[in-house]
Amino acid sequence: MRSPRECASWTWDLEEFVPRGLESALTVAARMSAVLREHELLVPESLEWDWFVHGSGGTGLSTRMSLPGPIDDEEVPLRVARSRPVGFPDAQVGSILVVGSGTWTDSRGQKHGEHRLVELTVAPDAPGVWAELAVFHDIWGPFDFRGLRHPEVEERNAPRLAVALQSLEALLGVSAEPGDPTYFGSAEGHGVKAPDVIGGRGPDLTDLL
Repeated sequence: MRSPRECASWTWDLEEFVPRGLESALTVAARMSAVLREHELLVPESLEWDWFVHGSGGTGLSTRMSLPGPIDDEEVPLRVARSRPVGFPDAQVGSILVVGSGTWTDSRGQKHGEHRLVELTVAPDAPGVWAELAVFHDIWGPFDFRGLRHPEVEERNAPRLAVALQSLEALLGVSAEPGDPTYFGSAEGHGVKAPDVIGGRGPDLTDLL
């Protein structure tokens, strides 16, 4: 099951390590995506971003662009610039979401493709480049969203996420910071924090699914 809010997220503040700007952020996204692809967590298909104007905030407009090739292809920043809303000539790119599919494994060991299995976001100027990885499904922890244990599912998926996070930290040269907790869970270390257990069950979160 997929939750409407993340059940865990991790962020990297790269202001001291990466120059500001769109091309720099796209390079970071490409390098992180390569790691996630290696672990079958994300095969990029498109980019989505919002637009804002310095001094006045968001425009309420967003853009989606299918990827013609690699994220860091030299044509991508040019295509992004050409998509600027004509009504906001001073608009700048906000956070960029890398959209794609990943693979998860069920209790029988069968693999399944899943759209937006993980979500990778990078921002070019906030005030420096930052990145976030978020997960939304119940496959990463010891309980599903109904509160039932599913150890086989966790064992087949959580270790791969943990290794990918460790690889991203090595790539970026900085440790990930856990994101804010939500109703559906929170990050702890390189995984999803185990919830409180009552009567052998975790919390039933299906009321908001």
